Amino acid sequence: MPSRSGKVSTAGPEILSTTLRTSLLETYSVNDAMNQLLLAHLDPRAWRAALPGPTRGGRTIAAMFAHLHNSRLVWLKHSAPHLKCLAPLDPARCTMKQAATAHKKSAAQCLRMLTDALSADPKRRVPKFSRGSWTPIWPAGGTMFAYMFSHEAHHRGQIIMLAHQLGYRLPDAAWGGIWLWNKLWKQVGHTTRPR
Repeated sequence: MPSRSGKVSTAGPEILSTTLRTSLLETYSVNDAMNQLLLAHLDPRAWRAALPGPTRGGRTIAAMFAHLHNSRLVWLKHSAPHLKCLAPLDPARCTMKQAATAHKKSAAQCLRMLTDALSADPKRRVPKFSRGSWTPIWPAGGTMFAYMFSHEAHHRGQIIMLAHQLGYRLPDAAWGGIWLWNKLWKQVGHTTRPR
């Protein structure tokens, strides 16, 4: 909680049960499988297709996937500088294959960051979460997880909607597949079901 000075205390981690911590980490590990599912089924013609109507600074699907990866890099740089820094994606030049590869790598680094952030270890290396220089710093914990997952879910929804608006509707296996969490759990190697 912020003090009267506005500074966030990072003295101690949230108290999370082992089951809740494991569940949050498993959920985040499935997050990128959802992105990969969309990338695998996206019609390549939709990748840089011109936006419908007046663009007013809107993002192409390529730019949205680049934004997701690049946002992860900001979180890692400011919250877990000890983890390897990855290369950003250029929204105007990256390919679908480059985006898929970059997403796998940044997702793995974010999972490492969250694993440490949600740890009860007093010597953890990720005690705070920074979304960038334009926002206040939060203590690392459940809110950090919720923000990271919600940010990606928001943009997945935009990608699905934009592909449809562009005339390149994703197949049921993609837009519906992101909701088949039992299947996604198995796909990423979890031995339990969502809990």
